[in-house]
Amino acid sequence: MPMYKVKPICPGDIKIDLPTCMYKLPNIHAQPGSSCAEHALQNGEVDPALKALEVRQDEIMRKLYELKAAVDGLAKTVTTPDADMDVSTLSQTTTASSFTGTADLDALLGKDPGALRDIVINANPASPPLSLLVLHGLLCQSYRVLSSVHTHSSISSVPPQLLTCLGPRHAESYSRQQFQLGFTLIWKDVPKVQMKYSTQSMCPIEGEANVARFLFRLLGLEPKDPIVATQLDSWVDTAFFQLAEGGSKERAAVLRSLNSALGRSAWLLGHEPSLADIVCACCILREGQALSTPANVQRWLQACRNLEHFHCIAPLLL
Repeated sequence: MPMYKVKPICPGDIKIDLPTCMYKLPNIHAQPGSSCAEHALQNGEVDPALKALEVRQDEIMRKLYELKAAVDGLAKTVTTPDADMDVSTLSQTTTASSFTGTADLDALLGKDPGALRDIVINANPASPPLSLLVLHGLLCQSYRVLSSVHTHSSISSVPPQLLTCLGPRHAESYSRQQFQLGFTLIWKDVPKVQMKYSTQSMCPIEGEANVARFLFRLLGLEPKDPIVATQLDSWVDTAFFQLAEGGSKERAAVLRSLNSALGRSAWLLGHEPSLADIVCACCILREGQALSTPANVQRWLQACRNLEHFHCIAPLLL
């Protein structure tokens, strides 16, 4: 039994008209005097003037994206991993019109949309990488090379001959699009030579020997015979690990091996100079051992000095 009983206050047969939407608003497009009626019609059509404005905006945005892509491409060609350079010289060894390429960079490195390919090398001025300077001279004979020398803020001063080691300062106006290869040498306080080819994504290549191999391959002159290629790699390792970094006994043993090999041929790998000759000769010359070498080695060193691309390191040996 309920405690209280209340009579119904309204009849139970009331019908309620439920709405089909949450809010009901009049159609503002159909109202005269509305600002929206000037551009949009009730049937969904867009005013031609508004449509023309949208087309113009799309065209402006398209041009902005194209400009951004162009700027990104240029930034890729000029970016270097060291932004705090305080002393710089820009050099060009010969005029751009006199270059004749002998190798295809696209075939060696793959196609690149940039204006030119940049090689950036960090080296310590206390131990100049003579072999890389010689290879730079060879690259200038094969490609149109834009060369520059910089001093990093970690180095207080650099001898003048190191600032001009890639050639005289280029004072005239130039366009990067005229060149195929950029060669940037940065004198920096680093324990060993470092190189970047693609400054945006490539990890550094360390060690003068490895950088020399990379540059030599750009010339397209590496031996196709696997036996000769192995001999070349062996001489390169011997030069840097024993001639440059070894003790007196190791250096003496290498000089005897050089004297024996040069007694059979004019150059280490036959009748033409190769990377093996470049790195071995540079290691000996850098250590000042030229006068104390055997007869065949002295003759060979003089032949190396007579090569045109060795002339650039002569001021650094004084």
